[in-house]
Amino acid sequence: MPRAGPSQSQPSQYRSQRLRRRRADTEQDDDSENDSPNVDQDDTMDIDDHLDKKARDLVRLALFSEHKRVLLRREDISKKVLGSHTRSFNTVLLKAQVLLRKTFAMELVELQARNYRDQDPAEDLQNATGVKKKATAAGSKTYILRSTLDSAIIEQAALSDERLLEEELAKGPNDDDDDDDMPRSYGSIIAWSTADQLAALGLLHVILALILVTGRAISELDLKANLKRLRIPPGGTIPSNAQSTHRSMPVDTFLQQLVRQDYLDRVRLGDTKSMTGKRRGRFSLTQGNAEDNPQAYEWRWGSRAHSEVGEQAIARFVGEFMVERTRTADVEEEEEEGTGSMEKRLETVVKAIERAAGGNLIDVK
Repeated sequence: MPRAGPSQSQPSQYRSQRLRRRRADTEQDDDSENDSPNVDQDDTMDIDDHLDKKARDLVRLALFSEHKRVLLRREDISKKVLGSHTRSFNTVLLKAQVLLRKTFAMELVELQARNYRDQDPAEDLQNATGVKKKATAAGSKTYILRSTLDSAIIEQAALSDERLLEEELAKGPNDDDDDDDMPRSYGSIIAWSTADQLAALGLLHVILALILVTGRAISELDLKANLKRLRIPPGGTIPSNAQSTHRSMPVDTFLQQLVRQDYLDRVRLGDTKSMTGKRRGRFSLTQGNAEDNPQAYEWRWGSRAHSEVGEQAIARFVGEFMVERTRTADVEEEEEEGTGSMEKRLETVVKAIERAAGGNLIDVK
């Protein structure tokens, strides 16, 4: 009996199986292509979340540093915040600035380098041989927090309000309680009793004013003599507010603190290296020796004073004080002259301070 031949249906079965495998492979490729955008989107979201977290960490570090009045250095940011992601510094900084401005009305400001700040603006960048000098870097890679509030808002918050003062006095201790440790009531939005050390802050502004009107630099002996005229001898102390751990601070310790916080610079006379590096060692106005002679040093503004206070504000502070002290006894005459005359006298004093400083007064940087 003859053997049966191959079935005619087998070739068609083979073709249908190949077609099904091709369709399955095509569908699998399509699924993988559709999944790839989701993976990229997830990665992007993870990166954004990571940068947002780093920005929040930078905000916390900046607030902590400002509370301690410690300069925030870029190397500290890289070490404590960025870690191995140092290339994302600019992105993290921008995100942190948004959080600071929106939430705390503050911003991070980079301090200027001293050698850039102290260089002569009229100095030609080319030496005698015609070779162009290397431009000095402006940034110091150190940062502070500075308020972004408008000055008008701060002035209004500092004014006393009678109703607010009455409420504070009603809620406060009795008048019979004569306790210096109790905070005083001022009737203003700003709580001066719990604010920065007012005596130390006032003395800082006086020292900055003395430096400004003596040509932006004052010798250590002259500074010592001026403080003595203000009844602050070298061995004296500066009072602190009721919330402080110590009730007073020695003058030497206070000046060392101002140097450490970069409000002041103590520079050795005739030492060119002192222009590019700070001397932050311990010193004393009450002692002098051959190695650390007070005659060999002078005091200047630090980078923080330029970025936080500004020469124009100090000049106006001095001008307003002097104009107020020189007001005539005839109140009616003052009222007839009006505020215009007061402003003219203030402008005259500010211009005199500008001449004493030796150049145009600089605003905050």
